[in-house]
Amino acid sequence: MPEATIGVIGGSGLYAMEGLTEVEEVTLTTPFGDPSDAFVLGTVSGQRVAFLPRHGRGHRFNPSEVPARANTHAFKQLGVKYLIAVNAVGSLREDYAPSHVVIPDQIYDRTKGIRPATFFEGGVVAHVGFDRPFCPLLSQRLYSAAQKAGATVHQGGTLVVMEGPAFSTKAESEENRRRGHSLIGMTSLPEAKLAREAEIAYATLAMVTDYDVWHPDHDAVTIESVVAVLMANATLAQRIVATAVALIGDGFASPAHSAMATAIITDRGRIPDAARERLAVIAGQYL
Repeated sequence: MPEATIGVIGGSGLYAMEGLTEVEEVTLTTPFGDPSDAFVLGTVSGQRVAFLPRHGRGHRFNPSEVPARANTHAFKQLGVKYLIAVNAVGSLREDYAPSHVVIPDQIYDRTKGIRPATFFEGGVVAHVGFDRPFCPLLSQRLYSAAQKAGATVHQGGTLVVMEGPAFSTKAESEENRRRGHSLIGMTSLPEAKLAREAEIAYATLAMVTDYDVWHPDHDAVTIESVVAVLMANATLAQRIVATAVALIGDGFASPAHSAMATAIITDRGRIPDAARERLAVIAGQYL
């Protein structure tokens, strides 16, 4: 089995970065189905990195359809301990402008419960801590990497995750602003929760594409405007990721790496064999 310590999930072009060497493509399957696509593994700054296009190549999965459990399980199979999530987001703040980069520190769930959000079901129950949804140590490295890459970058703020795939109404956008949220997106959940259950340090590189629909001086968000900003920022995102990989280096200890140590509440003697087998990669040491 090929291995990588660092993972990157986001757009399909992220692995087309300058300096990526020893490239190979790996197809995996999991007890939770197939991941979004094949992984691209390569070496960056001396570290083995696994890249996965979240929506599949050609953008085939809408936000509700992304197979987040399979994606996270596959990263764990590869040995990933640090996962960088690159997300296109709308801004709910004047100072977080399109083309800026944000490293959020909180998340607010406004999905509708139709996305499987845990590995622990079917005879085994776990309640993992999620008060700090993004690893602060990895987030700090992403912030430093964005600074080094020359981005206009902001640290902190709450990312609200909506179901989609339609964009917000003005009433929803204004309510999100009233609540004090900073950014809005569609893909960070359940991804962040599943990474925590898999004991993978997870942080988000949020690429601001628009002002959602609240801003009186900007047109309503369209897919054309989002794609235009993303294409303009593609090289910047690659530079930030490459710099972040170098800053992660040989790794560091994150609280996420032991998140499940006391999270499983089920009597071990009552856990079905099928559940043990299904969870062997995710939490076998605790079962």
